[in-house]
Amino acid sequence: MIDSTAIILTRDEERNLETCIRRLKGFAARIVVVDSGSTDRTLDIARELGADIFVHEPYVDYGAQFNWAIEHTGIDTEWIMRVDADEYWTPELCAEVEALVQQHAHDDVNGILTESIFFFMGRRILHGERKRRKIVVFRRNHGYIEKRRRDQHTIVEDGRVIEAKHRFEHNDFKDLDSWIRKMDTYATREVDDYFTDREKYRKGTVNLDGVADASLSGRRKLKFRLYYRMPKFFRCWLLFIYIYIFRLGFLDGREGYVYNYMFHRWYRSLVDAKILELELEDKGIRH
Repeated sequence: MIDSTAIILTRDEERNLETCIRRLKGFAARIVVVDSGSTDRTLDIARELGADIFVHEPYVDYGAQFNWAIEHTGIDTEWIMRVDADEYWTPELCAEVEALVQQHAHDDVNGILTESIFFFMGRRILHGERKRRKIVVFRRNHGYIEKRRRDQHTIVEDGRVIEAKHRFEHNDFKDLDSWIRKMDTYATREVDDYFTDREKYRKGTVNLDGVADASLSGRRKLKFRLYYRMPKFFRCWLLFIYIYIFRLGFLDGREGYVYNYMFHRWYRSLVDAKILELELEDKGIRH
């Protein structure tokens, strides 16, 4: 066990939460569930498994909710863990992080980064853009979640971030309808970020280096300096072809096709459509 508080944000996560919490039992000293209006058994499961429950509404976005949890749930542990309800820590990752925390207890390491083992529709995705990197543990008073509407990363304000070799499992057990609704919400939030960052970029004030992990910062630079400069709708086709063909996404079978098409082609088209809609409204073409 490490001196840590695991923060899990929830809303209707009864299909995922039990496994998530059970994987953390005996590892995290404290588990905090911050809910935003669940109508299923989410809170019953959290209560039965001994988590501390807080309710905070309205839910604005992930960053605002997580930062609220840091400030208002009475955290006094040395470390804070960022865990989603559909993420499951493996025994190997727990053992490695515990060893790293002990090894770096008195130096300038203030964050630990790792990647996910990603599943979609029950199948592990081994090819294409499968790696989801994030800082999963950071020292209290040294980190927070960046203030964005979508794709919020953990910011470690000082010290070093090191990488763990073992990974957590990312496997959402909810159905495809739930995933589609979530992507629609994500697309709206991503469009908000697009217009905000686009204006900052034009004025030269956008800070694309404000992410502790260099590869994550690099991906954001690539999105704004290359992807968004290509024509709408054409760019998502190129992205799908690149991921599915050249990054070998086709090797993951039917589930791999569904994931790559729905995320890189359909979701990205949805983002472009919402961008176009707002641009037309701004020009007075659409009322």
